[in-house]
Amino acid sequence: TREALIEAAFALFAEKGFETTTVEEIADTVDVSSRTFFRYFSSKEDVVLTYQEEQYAALTEALAARPADEPIITAMRNAGVAVMRACEAGEYGFDPAKFSCIQELLESSPAVFSRSLEHGQKKQTEITKLIADRMGVDPTRDLRPHVAAGAANCAYRAAFEVWSRSAAPMPAESFSDLLDQVFALLEEGINYPSKTAAP
Repeated sequence: TREALIEAAFALFAEKGFETTTVEEIADTVDVSSRTFFRYFSSKEDVVLTYQEEQYAALTEALAARPADEPIITAMRNAGVAVMRACEAGEYGFDPAKFSCIQELLESSPAVFSRSLEHGQKKQTEITKLIADRMGVDPTRDLRPHVAAGAANCAYRAAFEVWSRSAAPMPAESFSDLLDQVFALLEEGINYPSKTAAP
């Protein structure tokens, strides 16, 4: 029933738009009551976040599998880009149309975007701990895991901002390609010189 509700929701989101789709319509499509919908999800936004949760689980697994001596940002880059490319290719339960729909919803719906940011903030705390464990440091005494986790979160935000503003109807580059470029810039370092700095 849960999977059927997800499928129905995304079909309606793609057809009618997120804001105009109601919980009642989603439930009716599956021939269940709204009450049944709320057994599985607290809101329409939570249907979309289901896949973000799966992305996060895949990311943590991919990060744990990176070589132990790989620098932190490089490990985050390799793990994150690999997971996004897998999603774009239809793995982890994402078919390309559904993945594209999620990206469009994040761009077009303030409610979905807000919940996504809230979700990402909660996950950043968990990522900080994973990075600290990988570095072998205590995150209550060492700022670096917090900075690295924050930088990784910003990398996703920056890549999405560029991706979502690319020429319609299809972006010039895939989201994973843009994410790879943003992480590459982080690896190079972002303490850029000012325009008045000596050559």
